[in-house]
Amino acid sequence: MKIYSKYIAAIALSLVLASCKAPMATVIQDEVKNNIPENFNQNEQQDENTNSGTTPWRQFFTDPNLVSLIETSLKNNQELMITLQEIEIAKSGIVAKKGRLSPSVRAGLGAGVSKVGRYTSEGAGDASTEIEPGREIPDPLGNFEGGLMANWEIDIWKKLRTEKYAAVAHYLSTVEGKNFVLSNLIEEVADNYYELLALDNQLDIIQQYIKLQTRALEIAKIQKQAAAATELAVKKFEAELAKSKATEYTIRQQITEKENQINALCGRYPQPILRTKESFMSIIPQTVYTGIPSQLLANRPDIKQAELELKAAKLDVEAARKEFYPSLEISATLGLEAFKPSYLVKLPESIAYNLVGELAGPLINKSAIKANFQTADAKQIQALYEYDKTILNAYLDISNLMSKVKNIDQYYQLKSQETQALNQSIDIANQLFKNSRADYLEVLLNQRDALDAKMELIEAKEKQLSTVVDIYKSLGGGWK
Repeated sequence: MKIYSKYIAAIALSLVLASCKAPMATVIQDEVKNNIPENFNQNEQQDENTNSGTTPWRQFFTDPNLVSLIETSLKNNQELMITLQEIEIAKSGIVAKKGRLSPSVRAGLGAGVSKVGRYTSEGAGDASTEIEPGREIPDPLGNFEGGLMANWEIDIWKKLRTEKYAAVAHYLSTVEGKNFVLSNLIEEVADNYYELLALDNQLDIIQQYIKLQTRALEIAKIQKQAAAATELAVKKFEAELAKSKATEYTIRQQITEKENQINALCGRYPQPILRTKESFMSIIPQTVYTGIPSQLLANRPDIKQAELELKAAKLDVEAARKEFYPSLEISATLGLEAFKPSYLVKLPESIAYNLVGELAGPLINKSAIKANFQTADAKQIQALYEYDKTILNAYLDISNLMSKVKNIDQYYQLKSQETQALNQSIDIANQLFKNSRADYLEVLLNQRDALDAKMELIEAKEKQLSTVVDIYKSLGGGWK
């Protein structure tokens, strides 16, 4: 018998060792992170000590109406509230993983009855058993029990700790995700605010243009009566005036929609947006300092989020690999048990306990474990590509926006010169038209060109301001 026991023990040990064989995870290298350029523009040197991304948003934005809108959005925005709940969900995940490291203890009560056949081995044995002289065990036999039950998986391979660390990394990534939502929200509010101011100024321009065209129409009618102009000139001015009035209503609708868009970001029903439109064209955009590209890894919350998700994915692979190893579980029970409730209080006879230790591992048909491991390994590689893509896109965003800032400034200066020249040409054309020295077409063309130039100048100012906001957000600003 001892020889058989040795053989059984040897076979069991070999089976356990066989179950410990686990596949290796894919070794991944981060090429993008290791090859970040030293500067955003190879022709210019940036100072690492001056980075606008570290400036708090309250210092970056100086318009009190805009600051008030941002404060309201940070309190009420629904997307931000949803993100905060995702953080709570991830936090609960940590508590759940941590709880698996400790024994679980349950309390329970139970009652039952059993009847075995008399002509069975168990029934034949019970028939001759007495509780005490002259009193046989009752048939059928009841069972009443109550006590504590404990179960504990010993973390011998640190699998449970690895799962907890993965949950912590995922939780931290949701915190960075919240910071990225904050940064995006502030950018959206500021961009929409500047677009609203631009629409206000365009509305003023079109209303001034309508007044100008109304006077031109009156002059054309007077000249027609004096036989100095034809009916065609009158109709052309009337058509141009109708077109401008239609444009006015289009802009009014755009203003309403933009106001509601800002109210939606602020998480509130439609209401007027406080703003000062008169100073819009005189706003000087903030000077933005980019620092060096490597600072993006610390400043951009979306990059930090992707990095933490990559860390969590690596830990998930490690935990999935340890599923191939045998697990050690200890279970124990302690309580009172008897076939009659009155006997439960008879101590120590009614005391019952049990202690079992089990070491078991997967041996045959590991397809489910292999599939989970392969899934975790693929997600790890996917997380690396996502991380690299986030870094690359962040660098390209800033590179594009830096170029856009310079070009939009030059564009704005040239549009200013064009607007000034066309304003002067309108006055000249109107004077010549009054004196019948210019055709009505010259007046119309000058007015149209001047209107287009003014509209484009306002759009250029809005792009100037929005581009500065965008580059501030791309540098990681706004969430601090």
